[in-house]
Amino acid sequence: MQKEISSNVSRTIQTKLVLPPDTNHMGTIFGGTVLAYIDEIAAIAAMKHSKKAVVTASINTVNFLSSAKVGDILTLEAFVLSVGTTSMKVYVKVECLHLETDERRLTTTSTITMVAIDENGRPTPVPKVRLESEWERSLLSEV
Repeated sequence: MQKEISSNVSRTIQTKLVLPPDTNHMGTIFGGTVLAYIDEIAAIAAMKHSKKAVVTASINTVNFLSSAKVGDILTLEAFVLSVGTTSMKVYVKVECLHLETDERRLTTTSTITMVAIDENGRPTPVPKVRLESEWERSLLSEV
């Protein structure tokens, strides 16, 4: 029987400050910058789950729902949502906090497939995941 690991093991949270070099001529954060943040946190979550190095196999979905501006604080949260034999689908959400108004809003959601690799760079098996909440389980039907 294959080992099963809680989704909480992979849960990772990062906070980023939106700075002027991160923004476009409209004063909002570049989509590519957000994608780089998403790829990084997805890799960390997958590595925590698999205890292996990982590579990005695909960016399955990205939903840009609202933008962030200079001075806003981004909070990224990621966890392993499902697994195959060597792959892990990681869910990432990005929220924005505007300090002056204390307004919080969801800016981006994404799912990324990461593959665990061994010391020879070949795909290697990963443990199953046990989702811990109804909200997490509900995400499976959305992706």
